[in-house]
Amino acid sequence: MSSASPDKRRKVEMESALNQLKKHTVVVADTGDFNAIEEYKPQDATTNPSLILAAAKMPAYQHLVDQAIKYGTAKGGTEEEQVAHTMDKLFVSFGLEILKKVPGRVSTEVDARLSFDKDEMVAKALRLIALYEEAGIGKDRVLIKLSSTWEGIQAGRVLEKDHGIHCNMTLLFSFAQAVACAEAKVTLISPFVGRILDWYKESTGRASYESHEDPGVLSVTKIYNYYKKFGYSTVVMGASFRNTGQVKALAGCDLLTISPGLLAELSQDQSTITKMLNAEKAKVCDLEKIHLDEKDYRWEHNEDRMAVEKLSDGIRKFAADAVKLETMIKEKMLNVKNGQ
Repeated sequence: MSSASPDKRRKVEMESALNQLKKHTVVVADTGDFNAIEEYKPQDATTNPSLILAAAKMPAYQHLVDQAIKYGTAKGGTEEEQVAHTMDKLFVSFGLEILKKVPGRVSTEVDARLSFDKDEMVAKALRLIALYEEAGIGKDRVLIKLSSTWEGIQAGRVLEKDHGIHCNMTLLFSFAQAVACAEAKVTLISPFVGRILDWYKESTGRASYESHEDPGVLSVTKIYNYYKKFGYSTVVMGASFRNTGQVKALAGCDLLTISPGLLAELSQDQSTITKMLNAEKAKVCDLEKIHLDEKDYRWEHNEDRMAVEKLSDGIRKFAADAVKLETMIKEKMLNVKNGQ
């Protein structure tokens, strides 16, 4: 018995931070490069327009781009309609490949340029789900990502309630956004840890923050505690990490979506992971329950300058990358037509 004990201790000591983290939190891979995720065995994976653009430029994935263009062209219509069909098909094609690598769900994002049009977001989401279902994938394995504007949150409400489609509310920076999402009964939110930190470093001139005082970590912790205290069904998936310290500081969060680079670091890290977020402890926190209608939401969100700026910036950046992807597709379509 005495000889077994050191072996057990040694096994614990040698266990990677990534494997320890998985005991407290569902680990999700944040990438469109599905070949990069297999070794880390995440439960789920998330994509966004920027990640799909990066992956679509890689030689390994040109066949997916070519197949999507063939599909979009066959659909006919104007060039704009063909490009839209191609984009939808490409996003779903990456999702389908990712689902071969993960046992859980993939998040596929609705075009950020629709962020202020509830009905168009719903229509696009239904189109994406239809493409998954045509490929034999049920809607339970897909999360539709929507910008956390008021219109996006209400689109999420409609998709969840009327269509049984699970939504992942992204570009979430303010407590007001989180409250509105919970009240809309969406499946999941993705508060952006790293981008919050970026804003505070830039606006204060401060070079660094310890994890326990990191504004992004504090934001997600508050949201998590609020949801657990008041029994909301919506779960929290921390996103947009700049370093492994932020990840470790949110151990215990429902889910964390992490880039392959940071997953690699965590897999080589053998420091001890402590559960930092706890649903039972959250129930005794001093947060008060609030309700936000549209005008309250808009006011409270507007009071948070960081959140206003980062939401706008995030939408612009995702939209810009969608345009870059469309331009790439148009060039390839032209080459196909010219027989190149």
